Amino acid sequence: MGGGDGGDDSVVHFVFVHGASHGAWCWYKLTTLLVAAGFKATSVDLTGAGINLTDSNTVVDFDHYNRPLFSLLSDLPPHHKIILVGHSIGGGSVTEALCKFTDKISMVVYLAADMVQPGSSYSPHSSIMTVGEEDIWEFTYGEGDDKPPTGTLMKEEFRRHYYYSQSPLEDVTLACKLLRPAPIRALRGADMAPNPEAEKVPRVYIKTAKDNLFDPLRQDRMVEKWPPSQLYILEESDHSAFFSVPTTLFAYLLRAVSFLQL
Repeated sequence: MGGGDGGDDSVVHFVFVHGASHGAWCWYKLTTLLVAAGFKATSVDLTGAGINLTDSNTVVDFDHYNRPLFSLLSDLPPHHKIILVGHSIGGGSVTEALCKFTDKISMVVYLAADMVQPGSSYSPHSSIMTVGEEDIWEFTYGEGDDKPPTGTLMKEEFRRHYYYSQSPLEDVTLACKLLRPAPIRALRGADMAPNPEAEKVPRVYIKTAKDNLFDPLRQDRMVEKWPPSQLYILEESDHSAFFSVPTTLFAYLLRAVSFLQL
């Protein structure tokens, strides 16, 4: 199993998908570790996130939100063996991408993520709004105060507790400067079409045991509902394992991929 890109030789390529309000930037520790180990690693900004220039208030459907991911996957050559990793509500984006690009994806990894099964309805908005009380969120009204909200962002005073309780302070400080409102209309819901072939792709779930945003018991129920081929538990991780336990997460990703015949 190798990561080098030598002609048509097999290339293990990790593709990372962020959760609400985050961006490609949040994966910087993981991508650095993987590249140093000889793998390819790419993190993507979904529409209206990170340095994507789209105003998130204008993103109205799930396909539009996921378009940069679809574009990236469609451009990758067939000798790239894609390991698709989604965090938090990025799990829905991973499942949708899996259904569209089944033949190109070698494994999907759900990190403290919504592990959405093809053939089900998915409402990422409801999954992030079930935590605590709704007043931990602030809303933007891009079409006027008399219209429904177009964006949502966790209030700054709650971010440390819910997102980053075990993470280094310098990562928390930087992240709070980079978070952007999530496009709430695009996250209202999506119907995932049944896809038996997509369900055959090896699937990994990585649980975050000290997660204050995505209750570990809810993660357990998700695993019971649609059991993955591999399950790992990050005992000391908050919701943002890419900050709190990057080296352990890195080791788990390598272990998961080692079971593939690539």
